[in-house]
Amino acid sequence: MDTEAQHTERDRSSRPTESEDISDAEGPEGRSRFALVARAADWLPGGRITLTVLVCLLFLVLFSNFVMQPFEIPSSSMERGLRIGDRVLVNKLAYRFGAEPRRGDVVVFDGTGYFGNADYVKRVVGVGGDHVVCCDKKGRLEVNGRSVDESTFLYPGDSPSDVSFDVVVPTGSLFLLGDHRRDSSDSRDHLGSPGGGMIPVGDVIGRADWIAWPAGHWTRLQRAAAYARVPTADGAHG
Repeated sequence: MDTEAQHTERDRSSRPTESEDISDAEGPEGRSRFALVARAADWLPGGRITLTVLVCLLFLVLFSNFVMQPFEIPSSSMERGLRIGDRVLVNKLAYRFGAEPRRGDVVVFDGTGYFGNADYVKRVVGVGGDHVVCCDKKGRLEVNGRSVDESTFLYPGDSPSDVSFDVVVPTGSLFLLGDHRRDSSDSRDHLGSPGGGMIPVGDVIGRADWIAWPAGHWTRLQRAAAYARVPTADGAHG
């Protein structure tokens, strides 16, 4: 009896405890990582607080550069939807995996060499191959033979354009207009410039998806439904 009890007790004591299992599972690699973090915290003024702040800043920089970037609206060219001082969140992944800008999207692009040495925000009116005309007999914009009713987003009192144009958008390019047509310098104003007022798709930074500031103006930006029935250049619906 005593011998059996001693064996049982010895068997139990020989089993690793739960904490020992966890410690062994971490292994030298896990311990070395924690040690590296601890050494980095010790090296920095402010210790772990400074390290945490730096990690957060790094995350924000990477997020802004590759995922979502804030952009401040500098002019009234996109009123009534976007007002001066609004901050929009630009989705930089929207066109990075095979997708391309669609008619009605609000995009931010680099206008260097085409509009000016700055970033701009405008609405896509025509994509590669589109025939864009202004205006039809009722004063509306016409894309690939289809008239577009822009009344839901044009600035009150504005017509689709005070300037007549008849253009075919080259493949890989975009024709862009501001919603406040009387106060927007856009593709219409650069028809005689290099590129004919068109912006290469590759110069698009991203799609404006949200108005993030001011808080009272927070809203999601949707593709203008007015363009949904516009056929593509080959006759299919876009």
